Amino acid sequence: MTSTSSKPHDLQALDTLTGGAFTAPTSGERSARIRDWLAGNPTSEQMQEVFKELSGRDKGAARLLREKLDEIKRAKGQEAIAAEWAQKAETLLAQSKLNIADALAWQRDAAKAGAPLSREPLAGLKAQLAERVKGIEDLQHRAQVHREAAVLLAQRFEVLSTKGWKDAQAAEESLRADVTHWQQQAADIVADANWNSLDAKFAPQLDASKSQLLVVSDSFHGALAQAIAAAADAAAPLPPVPVWADELRAARGEVVAPKAAAPARPAAPKVDPAVRAAAQDAVQAALAKLEQETAEGHGKASAGAAAALRAVLKEHGKLVDAPLEARVHAALVAAGELEGWQRWSADKVREDLVAKAEGLLKRPEGQALGGRKMQETLRALRDQWKQADQGGVPNHALWKRFDEACNEAHKVVEAWLEKVRADAAEHRGLRVALIEEVKAWAAEHAGATDLKAHNRALHQFADRWRDAGHVGEKVFAELQPLWNEAFGAARAPFEAAQKASVERRQAMIAEAAELGAQPMLRIDAVKALQQRWQAEAQSVPLDRRHEQKLWDAFRAPIDEAFNRKTAEREKASSAMSEHDRYVLDASKALDAANAGGDAQKIRAAIAGLEAALRGEAPVRAPAPAPAPATPSDGPAVGATGVEAPGQAAAEFGESAEQTPGSSDAEATPSEPAAASAGAPDLVAPADGADASARSDSTAHEAGEAASVDSPAPAPAAPPKPAPKPVVAMRGDDRPSSKKGEAAPAARGTGRFGDRRDAGRPGAGGPGRPNDRGGPRPDGRGGDRGAPGGGGRFGDRPPREDRGPRLGDAAFRAQREALERADFALRKLAAQAHGEALTQVLGAWEQRDAARLPSVQELGRAVTPAVRSQWSQAVGAAPTAAASDAAEALLRLEMAAEVPTPAEQLDARRALQLKLLTKRGDPTPAQTWGQDAGKVLAAAHDAATARRLQNALKALLRK
Repeated sequence: MTSTSSKPHDLQALDTLTGGAFTAPTSGERSARIRDWLAGNPTSEQMQEVFKELSGRDKGAARLLREKLDEIKRAKGQEAIAAEWAQKAETLLAQSKLNIADALAWQRDAAKAGAPLSREPLAGLKAQLAERVKGIEDLQHRAQVHREAAVLLAQRFEVLSTKGWKDAQAAEESLRADVTHWQQQAADIVADANWNSLDAKFAPQLDASKSQLLVVSDSFHGALAQAIAAAADAAAPLPPVPVWADELRAARGEVVAPKAAAPARPAAPKVDPAVRAAAQDAVQAALAKLEQETAEGHGKASAGAAAALRAVLKEHGKLVDAPLEARVHAALVAAGELEGWQRWSADKVREDLVAKAEGLLKRPEGQALGGRKMQETLRALRDQWKQADQGGVPNHALWKRFDEACNEAHKVVEAWLEKVRADAAEHRGLRVALIEEVKAWAAEHAGATDLKAHNRALHQFADRWRDAGHVGEKVFAELQPLWNEAFGAARAPFEAAQKASVERRQAMIAEAAELGAQPMLRIDAVKALQQRWQAEAQSVPLDRRHEQKLWDAFRAPIDEAFNRKTAEREKASSAMSEHDRYVLDASKALDAANAGGDAQKIRAAIAGLEAALRGEAPVRAPAPAPAPATPSDGPAVGATGVEAPGQAAAEFGESAEQTPGSSDAEATPSEPAAASAGAPDLVAPADGADASARSDSTAHEAGEAASVDSPAPAPAAPPKPAPKPVVAMRGDDRPSSKKGEAAPAARGTGRFGDRRDAGRPGAGGPGRPNDRGGPRPDGRGGDRGAPGGGGRFGDRPPREDRGPRLGDAAFRAQREALERADFALRKLAAQAHGEALTQVLGAWEQRDAARLPSVQELGRAVTPAVRSQWSQAVGAAPTAAASDAAEALLRLEMAAEVPTPAEQLDARRALQLKLLTKRGDPTPAQTWGQDAGKVLAAAHDAATARRLQNALKALLRK
């Protein structure tokens, strides 16, 4: 009880804490107040409490709180994760030898763990690791290129050793400078901070290339110095280079020893031209690949292509001719001395960016970029230009073109920004004017009584504020508190009225609970209370959900009281009458017939159930005559008066000959009615004068029973040979009753909703003032209609007799049994229909008229004449022409309104046009039987049979 009583105070405190979020009229206003409250950075405990109460009221506003709480929770978890992964990154950066795989794994694992890589410090650490990895990769590439450059320098020494010593002397200085430059670059590579992070294979490879290059260089320079000395002094020894030595001998006038003759070396075998051509093709393919990579500036790819070309030369070098060999050496030199490949690549990217920037204002008509899109595109282009500058030497000429194009395109952005600023100023003015208008309206309508109009105006103000246009975040943060203050002041009277209305409704709920708890339900008090509730609901509108909850709480005790009264009434009327038992037995018999699946039995059971519904009891063995009836009020509630078999037949035969006359209306109700007793083989008519069989519902609930003096029953009359059908009559049609008694008023004479027997005197006897059909205290007649009239104006015929009234169980049982019987009959009819159609098609296929079903099996749609025509067509050999059968089949499909195959659509349209020109001829729906005979007279075909089956399936059902 303490928590329940303190909950409204907690809600009021939370509403005050959140700035009126719980009492906001709309979900949008509630969300706005929650958003303003969250801008003040409340504590997590306060947000948890507000979320707990608000989640069941407005899920949209509660979503803001849930997102904020989730963000705080993630932030706390991510701080610990960020610290952990930051420490790991710092450890990796502090290592002198960084493994690239470890750096990449750090970024991958941190992302999987949910670390905030986009925020500091992880963002900076990630950038440092990426820069470190990039430096290591660049250093590896430089080391590989440097090794290739050493090989190419050695090849240059080798090439010069095959030429004259003067050519070598001319190129000596450039070679010496190249070797010195190579050594300096090698020292820079080794001195790089990332050198230790490289793979262990790069250091020995670079050292081997250095030692090899120095050996070749020293040998070349020593041999060249010796050749220069030998040229100056004839006594000086000749250099060890054979070409240079021969040249010096020739200069001295010495006889140059001829080269070893061919016999000194084994003669080279002749090469097959096909093998030589294959070698030439292989070398040319590798050379073309190298030249392509070199031309495109792909440093890494050119190194691989050069290695591939050298491998091909090792295999096919002896089969390559001189011009191709010269091209190979030139390409290798170009690949080894490739410099500025990054500059070339960066320039290509810059040219693409310049083309994009210049094309921003050259777009087709109707495809021009808007201000925001243009701004984003220019920002992206400038970012890409900065990245290109990081990978190569700046190109001022391209930058000038790019900057001019961007500045020209930025004019569109400036115009858009100017328009945005003008619109923002206009929107700000509109919002300020709206705030002033709300303040003036609040002062004018401070004491308004029409709360619905007040609430409607507040909603209109809120919609106008929402649709007032876009303003900047700073301006919105400035205007939103002013709007909240003005709108809250305008809404204060309405919220106070709502609060008072809720208190009044709570009081009415308590009053409804007291009324529902009383043993005797006071209908007048309940109606008065409901009228007060409706007046309160129409005068003060509330939130729909809140109002629905209050209404449910108000309605619950009253509904419970009515349900209790209904249960008591049903309990009092739960005794089953004899007529209900007859109907239940007939319903069970119908269910048994449905289970058997015999249509004749089902129809017979339906007839029996309908007879039971009309009050015709099944014939039973005669029972012994009971003791004479004592004068009493009449039979007990639910009993049925019956006569002996012979007497009952005579009575009903006599009643069938009687016709209502004027004496029926003139008879006085003071005459006694006779109670009949006997074997229960016939039930009294529904409109009989038995007070207990047709008693009012009020008499059933109250349990009243009034006594009526009745004379002894009339002696039984002999049965007539041919009794006429029972005809329902107004008044008591038993022979014991007097024909001069007044008949009860017809159903049309009473008020709307009265029972059919509401016009007769009640169980208390004639003349009671409480009887609906009795005389009124003021002397007027008990019925509104004229005596003997059928309706209020005398023009309504008597209501058809539908038998005695059924209880709920019996009514539901007979209705469900009839529905199941109808379904079973339909199912049996469909089965019979399908079997008959299958027999027709089988008889056509076998050309056997004996297999054709009978007229009864085919149904009412097929006449005997049509069936005879079908029999003749099936029994004879195929005589109909194919064209006639096709036209007849089209007429059948038109009559059945079934689709025609696609290949026959043209023929069907042509036939329809033909029929339009012959309006006097019978339609296909009138001649479908003859058309089916024409089709059956033709030869059997599977496709035609399917089309005929589809058409007859629909036609035989009509």
